Amino acid sequence: MKKTSTPTIFNVVVFVAALGYFVDIYDLLLCTIVREPSIHALGVTEPAKVLSASGKIINLQMIGLLIGGIIWGMLGDKKGRLSVLFGSIILYSVANIVTGFAHTIDQYAWARFAAGLGLAGELGAGITLVTELLPKEKRGIGTSLVAGIGLSGAIAAWLVFHFTQQWRTCYFIGGGMGFMLLLLRISVAESGMFNQVKETSVSRGNFFMFFNNGKRFKKYITAILLGLPTWFCIGILINYSNQFATHLYGKNAIDSGTGIMFGYIAISIGDILIGFVSQWMKSRKKPLYLFYAFTIISCILFFSPLNNNDTTMYWLCAALGFSTGFWAIFVTMGAEQFGTNLRATAATTIPNMVRGTLFLMNLLFIDLFKKSWGWDIVKSGIYTGIIAIVIGLIAVYFTEETYGKDLNYIEQ
Repeated sequence: MKKTSTPTIFNVVVFVAALGYFVDIYDLLLCTIVREPSIHALGVTEPAKVLSASGKIINLQMIGLLIGGIIWGMLGDKKGRLSVLFGSIILYSVANIVTGFAHTIDQYAWARFAAGLGLAGELGAGITLVTELLPKEKRGIGTSLVAGIGLSGAIAAWLVFHFTQQWRTCYFIGGGMGFMLLLLRISVAESGMFNQVKETSVSRGNFFMFFNNGKRFKKYITAILLGLPTWFCIGILINYSNQFATHLYGKNAIDSGTGIMFGYIAISIGDILIGFVSQWMKSRKKPLYLFYAFTIISCILFFSPLNNNDTTMYWLCAALGFSTGFWAIFVTMGAEQFGTNLRATAATTIPNMVRGTLFLMNLLFIDLFKKSWGWDIVKSGIYTGIIAIVIGLIAVYFTEETYGKDLNYIEQ
């Protein structure tokens, strides 16, 4: 009898999923990096109008991510993981190219909405395929490689804009990378677990199943809340690092885009490392507690008197990035907590729901603490961070351990 080989972490699916996430992060961070220069290039220069245009672009992209997360997640469980990978990459590649041709703010914003719709399906479908393909003992390492390599797309986005200084060219390159990736996707096979479930009459990709069962609802909500500290550190502390620097030590030359680059370099390292730590500890929750501790220490140092010059600020952006490099384990746990008929829906919606919480944290940080209560940026940041991290820790406590869990089951 012919012996069946056991898939390894260097399987083509891991490689293609990692490259897919690379393009995903390249696009998302590129929009942050080139947003103001591109708005200026479109003829909007008045600060208030730039802020308004920036908000419109980001908000429409975020709405696209939230809606797309639900749509692609459901399709991943109904039609297959590969269908989502092909469909999402075609949509966001075309949207990138269209963004490069935008000549008004409205065109720009709606192109980013379309890109958000497409980008929402990439990570969840890739992680779902990897978790269902690899042996349960190697899943954490495989998904960590996907996230670690993928997150380096942020570095690529910064380098491409740094050397070209042409925002339209950057978007064209993103679209081109997407179509090149599409060719690689042809060699990827569908998940065997999904093919088995497809032959049954069980309900697949029903988003409302997360809300019609108390135990399942609790798992879904805690899976989302686990990721709050990541987007607090990236979306608030690092994203506004230049403004925090002004309040912490005065005159500075901090560029938030460079801070984001340093943060993402460190996140990539953290995401790869945490997979091996999880393997060593034979746990998903213990490494999370460890990285949460790193996050708390990094936040304390960020707001301390030690943060008193630009060099230290950039190092702390990297420290914050490394500390929140648990994105891979967080998404993996989301996939591992649900049956095959809901797994793609969970793995795709959960990270996009977390991205959406940045909007809520900004409401707390900017609209409530700063504008309504009149706090300065430092005090607002400290209290927003305390709330995000405490909620995240409570979520970790109530989350089930999923290391080594058999995934070949369905949700009833």
